[in-house]
Amino acid sequence: MKMERLLDSMLETIHKINSPRMTALKELQEIEHGDPMRILIGTIISARTRDENSKVAISNLFEKYSTSEELANADIKKIEKLIKHAGFYRVKAKRIKKVAKILVEQYNGNVPDNIDELLKLPGVGRKTANCVLVYAFEKPAIPVDTHVHRIANRLGLVQTKTPEQTEIELTSKIDKIYWLKINETFVMFGQNVCKPIGPLCEPCLLKNHCKYYMKVKFVSSSSVKL
Repeated sequence: MKMERLLDSMLETIHKINSPRMTALKELQEIEHGDPMRILIGTIISARTRDENSKVAISNLFEKYSTSEELANADIKKIEKLIKHAGFYRVKAKRIKKVAKILVEQYNGNVPDNIDELLKLPGVGRKTANCVLVYAFEKPAIPVDTHVHRIANRLGLVQTKTPEQTEIELTSKIDKIYWLKINETFVMFGQNVCKPIGPLCEPCLLKNHCKYYMKVKFVSSSSVKL
């Protein structure tokens, strides 16, 4: 199936089942008007944290500190208190202050717009770096989180063990014109339809192209006693 049709089928299935809300990163992009620093820091905060808690922590932080300079000079305990709703908030507070200080000292307070420089920042892995490229700079990249990794494997687009492997495979197979759409669409699909546990397979328009569904269907049919 062509990627354009696959993405359209995902969105059509989502709308059949639910009135979807935008993903946390897309919402962050709109609220912060694509500000690279806020998207970078917001992505750091959101790691391993529920969306609703991330929103509170991000809002609290940026109400108090609005620039890289302010964050770099902020008291670490105050940052911790502001982002306490986020998981691992003490670790993240230290990371945020370190990143902000580097941005000020090495990048004139700005966020670099290329993968190599982003990966030099403390605690910034490929997923976070790619999120910044997509949601802050609208540069083609494929951020691979658990949703993208799971769905790509279920659909047979890749056969990989790690998100990093999935990114490599997807970027080699998918035309660059679709890269900006991958994360937002796959994450919405993963949250609303292709869930980790109890995926909604029956209404899914992609089920006949899905390795996971075909396997489940075969197991179910073969277990029927005659």
